[in-house]
Amino acid sequence: MSLPHASGHSSAASASASSPTSAARAFRPPAPVPPEAPRRTVSFVLAAARNPLEIWSRRAFREPVSRADWLGVPTFTINDPALIRHCLVDNARNYAMQPLRQRLLRPILRDGLLTAEGELWRRTRRAMAPVFTPKNILGFAPVMRARTEGFAERLMARDGETVDLSFQMTLLTYDILQATLFSDDIAGEPQAFARSMERTIAQMGRVDPLDILNAPAFLPRLGRLAARGAQEHLRQVIRATAEKRRALLAADPERAPNDFLTLLLKTDGLSEAEIEDNIVTFIGAGHETTARALGWTLYLLSQAPEERAAVEAEVDALLPELPDPATWLDRLPRTRAALEEAMRFYPPAPSLNRTAIAADSFGSTDIPAGSTVLFLPWILHRHETLWEAPDEFRPARFLPENRGRIDRFQYLPFGAGPRVCIGASFALQEGVIALAGLVRRLRFHHAGTRAPYPVQRITIQPRGGLPMRIERRPN
Repeated sequence: MSLPHASGHSSAASASASSPTSAARAFRPPAPVPPEAPRRTVSFVLAAARNPLEIWSRRAFREPVSRADWLGVPTFTINDPALIRHCLVDNARNYAMQPLRQRLLRPILRDGLLTAEGELWRRTRRAMAPVFTPKNILGFAPVMRARTEGFAERLMARDGETVDLSFQMTLLTYDILQATLFSDDIAGEPQAFARSMERTIAQMGRVDPLDILNAPAFLPRLGRLAARGAQEHLRQVIRATAEKRRALLAADPERAPNDFLTLLLKTDGLSEAEIEDNIVTFIGAGHETTARALGWTLYLLSQAPEERAAVEAEVDALLPELPDPATWLDRLPRTRAALEEAMRFYPPAPSLNRTAIAADSFGSTDIPAGSTVLFLPWILHRHETLWEAPDEFRPARFLPENRGRIDRFQYLPFGAGPRVCIGASFALQEGVIALAGLVRRLRFHHAGTRAPYPVQRITIQPRGGLPMRIERRPN
């Protein structure tokens, strides 16, 4: 039995060359080498448990639509932007969360926005929309800048040292997270909370062979059992912190900080348990994804000196003239382009998995009811029919003058349609502010003996970390 991609379909996929021609010696970021032929069953299961990025054959990066059957279920991988729009936007109600994805995430996130479905999801999305207004997001920009600058100052004192930059970025984004989510007002010991958070996130998205084989839920997944204590401690701290904030809001609302916790507690339509679930979701989906995006961006810039010089020149010239960090996202196009190109290679959400509720048809593609439908930014962002030089690091393709060449549905770092990431603007703003603040003061040089190897968990992580040597830039 062959696994994806066993057969190709004709499709109306756009074959636009969506990036400008650039330097001939562009850096090619590391990635697993796709096998020439689709994997057989045993090889597929082992690869999926080890690293899901390794299961896709070369055909996956060339075909607009492909189909294979897994355990008797038709499985479609979609790389046609028009069909992606149809499934995720125009007919989104026909595509529910895929059961494997839910088995991985629901034990941790429960009824958070990322895993909620149906009327619960619609009610939660409506309730949380006021929390993520542009006004609220922009209001967090000064905190993001201050925490980044403080973090950069501490790293400057380590000039010449080699650090695991992947871990350092989790520290930075955790600092920003606790400042914007809790205003540093966490009940209990912050370091214990941080450790529980890291153990919980490490388990999220880790595929067990029993999940791939659709084994009954009562069969234990050992990795999840090992992380259960950390998950419960995380939730205990969140409950205690929320209770403390509720008491402050009742006694003296003027003293309560205007952070995400306060905004969530003021929402209508969410129970205490649902607020807790969405805080866990925000920690898992927000903190981890931004940390990985920053780490990969700084690594890629370290391997592309001309691109790094362009970003450094931009922040050196413009940051002194831009005291308000809320303007940086729009005023630092090269910095933003580097971050977005890094997210093309290493997308925050590498897979978006759905199940067709009813039969559907689009163009020459017929999708039976019950089919698994995969939208995989890991493949889509590297697809040979959609991108010019897809394996080359070319941030210029995301500059404003070139952005129009990219179809809205060929670049999905935050998903698309009704379930697009509600925190996308927060994450993008945080990423640009943090990247600019770090590049202004520091330069990082890869110090590993080999290129970092990307592994998919809930995000795409560098196996073994990112060893990088710190260099303090002259002011």
